[in-house]
Amino acid sequence: MNPGKWVFNLLLPFIFSRICTSIDTLTPNQSIKDGDVLVSSDETFALGFFSPGNSSRRYVGIWYNKIPQQTVVWVANRDSPINGTYGVLSLDRDGNLVINDNTRNRTVWQTNVSAVSYSGRLLDSGNLVLFQGDSESGGVVWQSFDHPTNTLLPNMKLGLDRRTGLERFLTSWKSRDDPSTGEYSFRLELNDMPQLMLFKGSTPVWRIPAWVTRRQSAKAETTASSLIIGTYGNNRDQIYAFYNASNLSTMFVDELGSLKMLTWVGRWVKFYSVPGDQCDYYGRCGAYGYCDSNNGQEFECTCLPGYEPRSVEEWYLQDASGGCIKKRKTLSMCGNREGFVKVANARIPDTPKARVSISLSEPECKDKCLRNCSCLAYTSEAEEGARANCITWYENLMDVRRYVRRFPNGGLDLYVRVDAVELEVPPRPKLAGTANGDGGGNRRGEMSMLSFPPKSFPEQNVTVGLEADRC
Repeated sequence: MNPGKWVFNLLLPFIFSRICTSIDTLTPNQSIKDGDVLVSSDETFALGFFSPGNSSRRYVGIWYNKIPQQTVVWVANRDSPINGTYGVLSLDRDGNLVINDNTRNRTVWQTNVSAVSYSGRLLDSGNLVLFQGDSESGGVVWQSFDHPTNTLLPNMKLGLDRRTGLERFLTSWKSRDDPSTGEYSFRLELNDMPQLMLFKGSTPVWRIPAWVTRRQSAKAETTASSLIIGTYGNNRDQIYAFYNASNLSTMFVDELGSLKMLTWVGRWVKFYSVPGDQCDYYGRCGAYGYCDSNNGQEFECTCLPGYEPRSVEEWYLQDASGGCIKKRKTLSMCGNREGFVKVANARIPDTPKARVSISLSEPECKDKCLRNCSCLAYTSEAEEGARANCITWYENLMDVRRYVRRFPNGGLDLYVRVDAVELEVPPRPKLAGTANGDGGGNRRGEMSMLSFPPKSFPEQNVTVGLEADRC
């Protein structure tokens, strides 16, 4: 055998191994030109230049490497595209990742980190990371997971880093051909009772409470929010939410304002999409309204117990945006034999001003609300004598709906404060749905919710059997 050929064959595995192990890393003496790619070590993700849809503009992005249908999960220069194929991604002398447009001799995007980095690496998670120091010894100084675009990958966090003030949230593309910042966003709202919310601009579109679970002997059940976002954390340094799944699962906000979860099984299969029915849309039935798309009526809106439509005419036309008002405005609900009516399996009201008390039993939670005359409603995560979070409301009860069958354990029982007269309403036939009440006394009655099907007379009541106690 030719000695030269023998030596080459001997060294070939080592050469190939070196190429394969370094393909996921960018060092200061390397660059990624248009047409080159970084590929994560397990070959799940790739990074390089691409053009979305029918556009000819060039962007640096991350996509699934082995999926034939290019699915982009992150875009660096989403608001600063390059015209032509003369873009270059590299590390500058300060250790920042930069994208240069060589046709115009300008920088279109950079990371702006203060610490000098040593290398950039595309991880198997789809996270592009800048490391400081030789052999990544100095830790992470920047990562794409801290700057998401429209896609949430498994183990990518939404929320706030309290140390730096950095907020992580998703924003839609403008269109399938244009990944620049769109008008929809998905974020973790930060208050006493955090919740995940989808916005159009500053207008809420859809929401789901975050830390809501039913607890029985401290065992949490599956909820809608746990299927969408699996893990929450709230500590001194940060408040966050993320989900755990296969790397071939993704959640994203599309350009039309839908939040979707997809899984790749030879093709993209949609696991979840919101908004779905009319009751998914934020505030569909207005303040003190209740939405149930399966109530057997042509109109999904009713009023919560003790309330009636603000405008009968508008509700008759299936416009519930004005919401509901208290039936008897002059009758006090403060130490005047008032009680509570239970609305079962509900998505609890919006929580910007809700208060959370920890480690209370359900009776203690009820007493806490009853003793405060400003308390309009409460819910408890506790069951069967357990102690858990108690949530109370003191302002408009907004965006209450019945949980859909898909998430049978996703709702909580909401107890709405009502006056003594409401508790004395005589029993009526149940036409659609049920909800049981508990006000803490011995007298029981049936509560009614008012609904206006378009083909009925405006004054017709639709009774939804709500069993109640009085205090």
